[in-house]
Amino acid sequence: MRKLSKKSRITAAVAGVALVAVGGGAAYAYWTTTGSGNGTATNSSGGGTVTLHATYADGLAPGNQVNVAYTADNSTTSSTVVGALTASVSTDNGACLPAWFEVTAVTSNTNVAAGATGTSVGSGILKFNDSATENQDACKSAKVTVSVTSK
Repeated sequence: MRKLSKKSRITAAVAGVALVAVGGGAAYAYWTTTGSGNGTATNSSGGGTVTLHATYADGLAPGNQVNVAYTADNSTTSSTVVGALTASVSTDNGACLPAWFEVTAVTSNTNVAAGATGTSVGSGILKFNDSATENQDACKSAKVTVSVTSK
């Protein structure tokens, strides 16, 4: 029997490895399987809380009114609906009576998307009622705040 040269032995070894690799790959191609499974996760506990804003023009005087725009920011990961709006007035001067003001809030039942900011959720009017019997000078340059809540 004839001896193989070093080059022939290397060639035969490489060919053998390649044949095993190709044969092994072919074996994987013929394997089959079946299976089943499931997964579970808990949903969010709710729509979360939105931040509501009331925006209106400066310079309100007795007997005048301004439009109020109500907007919402939703920093949660799910959308939520802003329902009935309730608004109230306060001032930074105790002698400037909140009772001299009227504010309305028209509800829009608006869907506020997750992560949204400045979504319009309603509108209204802020009135500064003119008092014929009381001096309203305390309201000059007073800061009037409209607070808004939703159900």
